[in-house]
Amino acid sequence: MAVAEPVMIMGGLSVDDRGQLAYVNDFELTKYKRFYLVSNHRSEFVRAWHGHKLEAKGVTVVQGAAIVAAVQVDDWVSPAVDLPMHRHIMSAKKPAILEIPAGYANGFMTLAPDTILCFFSTSTLDESAGDDYRFPAATWNPWNIEER
Repeated sequence: MAVAEPVMIMGGLSVDDRGQLAYVNDFELTKYKRFYLVSNHRSEFVRAWHGHKLEAKGVTVVQGAAIVAAVQVDDWVSPAVDLPMHRHIMSAKKPAILEIPAGYANGFMTLAPDTILCFFSTSTLDESAGDDYRFPAATWNPWNIEER
């Protein structure tokens, strides 16, 4: 069975004399069971790779900026190191949510101090514990910052 690819759902930002409102109105919350916030102690720190055969994720940056990446895992014991990566630069200044389907491993690297990411999960914590796969951060490397 083919697994869907990650999809970026774009949001927006409305600003007026009262302040601002960030939104991602096309993100469907009913399939998600929980959420959690993740931050690192410093910029340019990588948290990767964490995957699930059955659990899907949504991820948004609520403060700061990050590289968020996902890889469709071909073998849950010994995955190929040359798998195609989905790499996204995400920022709280451009609201969006990346939906990562089941069958993918994901990771991120913070690009700014005090970055906070919010993850949404389709599984309860107990369900997730039985579907948890970890790979070393260097298994795939989308973390290089390109000089321009």
